[in-house]
Amino acid sequence: MWTLDRSAAVPAWRPAPVDPACLLAFSTRQGGVSEPPWDTLDLGLSCGDRPESVLENRRRLLESQGLDPTDLVTAGQVHGNTVRSVTRPGHEPGCDALLTLTSGITLAVATADCMSLLYRVPGAVAAAHAGWRGAAAGLPATTLHALCAAAGVPARAAHVALGPCIRACCYEIGPDVARRFPAAAVRTVDGRLHLDLPGAVRVQLLEAGLPPEAFEDTGACTACERDWYFSHRRDAGHTGRLWGFAALRAGHQPPQARRHGQGL
Repeated sequence: MWTLDRSAAVPAWRPAPVDPACLLAFSTRQGGVSEPPWDTLDLGLSCGDRPESVLENRRRLLESQGLDPTDLVTAGQVHGNTVRSVTRPGHEPGCDALLTLTSGITLAVATADCMSLLYRVPGAVAAAHAGWRGAAAGLPATTLHALCAAAGVPARAAHVALGPCIRACCYEIGPDVARRFPAAAVRTVDGRLHLDLPGAVRVQLLEAGLPPEAFEDTGACTACERDWYFSHRRDAGHTGRLWGFAALRAGHQPPQARRHGQGL
């Protein structure tokens, strides 16, 4: 189960109970220093906000979770299905998912309606960003397979969490997008097509071997809850970015990673 402590100085979704092997979390838009329309915890450096505000927001969020901002890895997201394995901090262009077997670095993906998915298996974690294009291209399942292959474990050993994203209540789509998804994921509301993107991704992951009980969902809709989440669609693009982020705690690498001093 995932919970949001709304009273915290920097609120974030966290799993309960906490996994001692890794840290997984989803941010909100509360607890930062950015001014409107990026108020207040904007974590994106490419959406028009003052860079110094974004960097301060990142520092506040990461330190609130006991993480060092200098250990951050971010993805240069392109709405594709590329997964990148990383062993050191930095920025990884041209990918929408990051995985690591190296403790002490933090993986982060940015969203503002798209899904952030956090994965954990024994000795490894991953973070993925997927909108409808990434989901249709199979990125959620590709990330699961890549992480399990890297850690040498089967898909049944994995757990996946879905953060705040746009839900079927608010996600109106056209016929061209609807055709990319199973009929069960497309609903008709007042004569208009709506996409249940989380539902479609859950089915994709289960077909890839994830046990049903290993998929967890915050259930939060970014478009519905203006006070808590950024939404690109609701705010016509003039908005900030949320994060899904994950870190493997020291002492929880698999034997092969500790032996070689690296992730892969």
